[in-house]
Amino acid sequence: MPRINPAYRSRRARLELRDAVCVVTGAASGMGLESARLLAQRGAELVIVDRDGAALHDLAVELRAGGTTVSMHVIDLRETDAIEALPAAVLATHGRVDVLLNCAGVSMLGRFEQLSLDEFRWVVDINLWGTVAMNKAFLPALARRPAAHIANVASLYALGAPAGRVPYVTSKFAVRGFTDALRHELERTGITMSAVYPGGVRTAIIHNARVAEGVPADIAARAADAQASLYRTTAQEAAARIVDGIERRRPRVFIGRDARLADIATRLAPVWYWSVMRGVVAKAGDTETASGASAAHAR
Repeated sequence: MPRINPAYRSRRARLELRDAVCVVTGAASGMGLESARLLAQRGAELVIVDRDGAALHDLAVELRAGGTTVSMHVIDLRETDAIEALPAAVLATHGRVDVLLNCAGVSMLGRFEQLSLDEFRWVVDINLWGTVAMNKAFLPALARRPAAHIANVASLYALGAPAGRVPYVTSKFAVRGFTDALRHELERTGITMSAVYPGGVRTAIIHNARVAEGVPADIAARAADAQASLYRTTAQEAAARIVDGIERRRPRVFIGRDARLADIATRLAPVWYWSVMRGVVAKAGDTETASGASAAHAR
């Protein structure tokens, strides 16, 4: 574990992002893309990570044109060896790491009985083990800095657990618990941590997510459309909340009114909140979604 850092007494001080080296996973699209852009605007150096090499290259070109120092790394977060090798490559190029932002994540449409174990494992491997592996790999480099920050994106569904989303909920509740526990272990160091709870964020990826083989294509399409109709927050708005949370070193970052309401509802009615959540889903106008076949959702 990192040694006790005398700087831990100033953990409430704002984190300076100008000239900070920020590692962002899931940077090719959605919240990761917009967060990378915003961090660049704040004067940070960027290390962008994603499995979509073409989109990642386009982002790197865009950021470099604006004067940002950028390195890009095409990695699937199931590739543990590639993750373990990443810090050395980053340090060789940038010399340090100040921020780790884990935005990459996936989900899948289908009720538990419709999913194979391989499909379930695919979601957990990326959402949970990819996040854990990135934290493990970069912790030594972050510990060398007088002040550093890790932000792990969980979800509204790490607060409440809807039917039809069992693998996603499992992985995101685990990310929440992992982040909280690691934050407590690091409380006497210069490293602070955020768990990020996005509600419905409008990105195109919801219509491109995987669907379990047991789910008919027409139901999957209706469910995705129904779920997307509930989303109110833009990816740019979500990124602004994330970057503000990093700067302020907030332990919890809520994105959207729906995430805050879910936090309150699950605290006040830890069992009965689902009756309310079910009704919200039903308002999307899709009976299959309302009955539990919730739309595929990835961040």
